Amino acid sequence: MAYPSVSAPYGLIPVGKMGGNVNNHAIRHIPIASAQSGNLFNGDLVKLAGGYAVKDSGTTTATPIGVFLGCFYTDADMGPTYKNYWPTGQVASDAVAYVCDDPQQLFKVAIVSGTTSISSTNTLTLAHRGSNGQLVQNAGLTTTGKSKVAVNHTAATTATFPIRFVDFVEETKNSAGGYTEAIVKINAEDHQYEAALGVA
Repeated sequence: MAYPSVSAPYGLIPVGKMGGNVNNHAIRHIPIASAQSGNLFNGDLVKLAGGYAVKDSGTTTATPIGVFLGCFYTDADMGPTYKNYWPTGQVASDAVAYVCDDPQQLFKVAIVSGTTSISSTNTLTLAHRGSNGQLVQNAGLTTTGKSKVAVNHTAATTATFPIRFVDFVEETKNSAGGYTEAIVKINAEDHQYEAALGVA
């Protein structure tokens, strides 16, 4: 029987909690500044800046508060609007991001060898469990509102890398035994709720 395959990155998807705790997909409403530039896609990492949710575009370093899962705002023409992504420059004084911000949250994410390339050879193995990883930033899709953020196939003990590989997805392992999807968490020293210095 052929295993399913991963064709492209899809951002970070909440799938569980560390320690097997109940995964209730809890979210926090964090304001988005009116007319804020830059799209925010479902599955993007976001951080706090001046109390607002903004995209965290870090790769080898990052300071996220969590993962963006959509937003609400009142559109001048359409009225109350729930959307999978935040469109750059949207004017709305009541905009809020839905953010999965639990420091113990686990996420499923695609492993890439370049920007969006799911490779048959540049994958990860069980030996990389517990290693740190770096993010790969790709532009999301306004047609679906979905992120295309991924993680690089290079795992290391580099302290500044923001992602920790906790597990791998068996169902999408390729025929050579390499993993193309990982279960990850945001490293504690990088998560804005856990960092010793807090948010400036």
